[in-house]
Amino acid sequence: DFDVVVVVDGDIDDTAAVLAREDRIPIRAIVFAENRGRSAALNEGFTAATGEILVRCDDDLVLPRDYVATQMGWHRAQVGGLIGLCRNVYPDNAYARVYGVPMDLHGRAAAYAAPAHRRWRHWGANVSVPRALWEQVGPYDTDTYRSYGWEDVDWGWRLHELGHRIDLLAELEAEHHVAATTATIRARRAYHSGAARTLFEAKHGDSMLPPIRPENPGPWNRLVGAVADRLDEAGVARWGARIDRTLGSMPAAIGRKQVALLVEAAAEAGYRRPGSIAAPI
Repeated sequence: DFDVVVVVDGDIDDTAAVLAREDRIPIRAIVFAENRGRSAALNEGFTAATGEILVRCDDDLVLPRDYVATQMGWHRAQVGGLIGLCRNVYPDNAYARVYGVPMDLHGRAAAYAAPAHRRWRHWGANVSVPRALWEQVGPYDTDTYRSYGWEDVDWGWRLHELGHRIDLLAELEAEHHVAATTATIRARRAYHSGAARTLFEAKHGDSMLPPIRPENPGPWNRLVGAVADRLDEAGVARWGARIDRTLGSMPAAIGRKQVALLVEAAAEAGYRRPGSIAAPI
């Protein structure tokens, strides 16, 4: 027994008409006349939903079989927030082979291994929570997070800070048709995410986060920091474009290091200069 609420955050591709033709499951569409941002869309959807368990599922996910039943089974047994990770699906290109797929595997393994007090950092596109906890924590923050990144982490932290349990469930992993399909896109998102982290720290402090640059950095972190000190968003895009042009013609290990250096330096550069964001992504 469930319903589906789809929030269209500015209809630029006739999404509303596609939803109107859907007859397999009941759907209620909420269509914003113009883009209002992810936090506003999430809040509108959760407010409109009628169920006792609120499930967030971004529109680029393909869900596993028995998704709703698995959610309900977990929530019947305990009270808290539930996370299903996203398994990135890439086009068959050099970026995916060299960096995207290996880093996705590494990231999901690290998430499953994370201790309970750090699971809040993985709150994101595939999560669920009882309505009572949603009302206790409050809506996503539309005042602080207006661009890309960290509105999810903010909500997960607030849930954790109130002392509620957060679990990751492997059975809820969903295929994620990822937008970051090149080094350029991935690094630009890292730059924006680094800038958004400063908003989180201004609101909550930074004691619960690893430092953006270690206090006693090794050779790799010193190199990342040196690059970040000279990098702006335009530079991220130029460097990413050069990597994307040559990634298929170099050894995979060298290519992976080049992308990693760009992504990590971009994140630090965005953090150091959050006011330099040129345009939303």
